[in-house]
Amino acid sequence: MHVDTTPTLSRAAVDPVAHRRSDDAWLEKAWADPDTRVLELEGGDPLSHGWKALMAKQSRALATTEGPPALVLTSPERAPEGERYLLGEADGRAYFAVRSPRELTERDGARPASLRELGPLLGDHDTGLLTRAVALANWHATHRFCPACGSPTVISAAGHLRTCEREGREQFPRTDPAVIMLVHREQEGEQEILLGNNPHWDARRFSVLAGFVEAGESLEHAVIREVAEEAGIVVEAPRYLASQPWPFPRSLMMGYTARAVGETERTDDELGALRWFTRSALAETAAAGEIVLPGRISIARTLIEHWYGGELPGQW
Repeated sequence: MHVDTTPTLSRAAVDPVAHRRSDDAWLEKAWADPDTRVLELEGGDPLSHGWKALMAKQSRALATTEGPPALVLTSPERAPEGERYLLGEADGRAYFAVRSPRELTERDGARPASLRELGPLLGDHDTGLLTRAVALANWHATHRFCPACGSPTVISAAGHLRTCEREGREQFPRTDPAVIMLVHREQEGEQEILLGNNPHWDARRFSVLAGFVEAGESLEHAVIREVAEEAGIVVEAPRYLASQPWPFPRSLMMGYTARAVGETERTDDELGALRWFTRSALAETAAAGEIVLPGRISIARTLIEHWYGGELPGQW
């Protein structure tokens, strides 16, 4: 069975038109065009919400409640005031996002929902729009000041840049690289994968291993180091499969497979239980609800089902 290896949040169908971000005449014309569509993101005041709550709110947008889920977009004329980000262009139509200060509420045929909820349900066009919008909003929310001198920064380049008011230093949206890897081996003639449970999760929740890339480290070295630290397993031959943006708040997940070849000292207690699963055991325990696998919004699910060779039941 063919398994699609495109992670949910890696889908996109809108041209980001990076060359238009500093074209003030084009931006002004696009915003004045009634055919332009605007995505409203729920924002808020960090002093009242706190940064953690604000991040959650910035992943919410309005989605339809009737028929296949779709984003509810509006015209520039009806869009709220707020930070504005150019998301791109498709079929001659420009798309923007506005981080609104107001709280989204239900209305006829629409309700507010988060990217985590909507990601697996939307089509490529809307998933790409919402993922980019959330990533930009979360970056702007945490980069109000220049990291070099501490002065306030202002938004520019249609939401893809912040500039220091004092020195003119430019700050571009940052992405934190992380690796996420499916560890496999052959044991007594059968292929197995290693899944782990975080002590803070429900005891039935299992997933693949993951971790951030350290300074001066390659992706492949990060895979080897993280598996050794978290599981006490030596792996070799990391092989890249796919990547996925994870804007919670600003990660890029690089998905790998790696073959287990030995054991070493385990130096990290981030994971509690570690279990090896054959294909049959994975399917049986998932079907029985004995373990629960990651949801389809995560690249972890892509890695697991790619190895398994088909869809598996249940999800977080």
